[in-house]
Amino acid sequence: MTLRATRDQVRRGWGDRDGCAVVASPAMLTRLDDYPVHQTPEPLAHTASGSLNQYDRYFFNAYTDDGSLYFGCALGYYPNRRVMDAAFTVMRDGEITTVIASRRAPIEPTETTVGPIRVEIQEPMQRFRINVGPNESGLEADVCFSARTAAIEEPRYTLRSGAVPLFDYTRLTQWGDWSGSVSVDGEQLSISPSEVRGCRDRSWGVRPVGQQPPGGGMDPQFFWLWAPLWFDDCCVHFDVNEYGDGRPWHFVGARIPLLDSTEDAVPGADSSVEWMSAVEHSITWRPGTRWSESADLRLLRHNGDPIEVHLEPLATFQMRGLGYLHPEWGHGNWHGDLEVHAERWRVAETNPLDPFYLHVQQLVRATWGERTGVGVFEQLVLGAYEPYGFTGLFDGAP
Repeated sequence: MTLRATRDQVRRGWGDRDGCAVVASPAMLTRLDDYPVHQTPEPLAHTASGSLNQYDRYFFNAYTDDGSLYFGCALGYYPNRRVMDAAFTVMRDGEITTVIASRRAPIEPTETTVGPIRVEIQEPMQRFRINVGPNESGLEADVCFSARTAAIEEPRYTLRSGAVPLFDYTRLTQWGDWSGSVSVDGEQLSISPSEVRGCRDRSWGVRPVGQQPPGGGMDPQFFWLWAPLWFDDCCVHFDVNEYGDGRPWHFVGARIPLLDSTEDAVPGADSSVEWMSAVEHSITWRPGTRWSESADLRLLRHNGDPIEVHLEPLATFQMRGLGYLHPEWGHGNWHGDLEVHAERWRVAETNPLDPFYLHVQQLVRATWGERTGVGVFEQLVLGAYEPYGFTGLFDGAP
């Protein structure tokens, strides 16, 4: 058999193979294809996995040491769902104001703008800029994140349900401070690096996002704690995922040095990170909720000596503001070519056991011996968890 096609036909993607039409794949080249970063023979716009749950995500948070201000941003790219979404939120005096936007995913992965929200990589691993233009929420922002530590790679997250991978992704975490300004209802707040700090994470791979397949997806049991903490001379990181009987299927414990300058935050600079051999937790839950009233974290060094940190909540931010567990604007949901949504509520007026408000990041005061620090303590506890006496899907602590 011979293939007969003119150059013009090839350009259009059509040829004639013994009288049969042949359709070539449409062009999927992007700017990143000019870099030597390919892991497969495909252009980078073709994902290695065909899973609908393939994703690539940015997350940022920022806070003052006294908990009077929290703001956060998230942007997710779900190429196999053809969705990109983003959210920006501010919490002041117990009130959460948020703007969430969703669009048809661009072919070009460096196009990280969704409606009024844009995330800009000014220098990889060092500087990022977030801009939020005018929108109906009353929020606007122009803020920059400057790294104060190396980005650390957490161990790979892998969890399967039978033969189906539910989680198979990598996350990096990095601490930094913030500058710029945030405006709420026309009131401009100056953001100074001496007063506002936080962290960012990047994750990519497969995890449950968007509508789940027929026959069910993720098991309703999920136990997750994540605590990136700041101290004057270093940062401490803790996270754990556990089964309902308390067995961990993933954990991280690390002590991370602060860097002299943002320019020192380059890949490979984490060689002085002290990794822990195990982590433990003891949480006092606020009665009738699945939010902590206090917590004690224990990170075990390889020589057996522990790092013991006590956490006291200062304020509670509900992750719904960034799309997590949102009933309508959850991650990866299709809303068309472009839609923008705004919400506002007071944390004290919500039910802590409402599944759409259950997932939280608490701003916490952290005490480690003579050191006093600050950070966030993220909690998502769904379903039964024997060590703390949770037996149902959403029952509160006794």
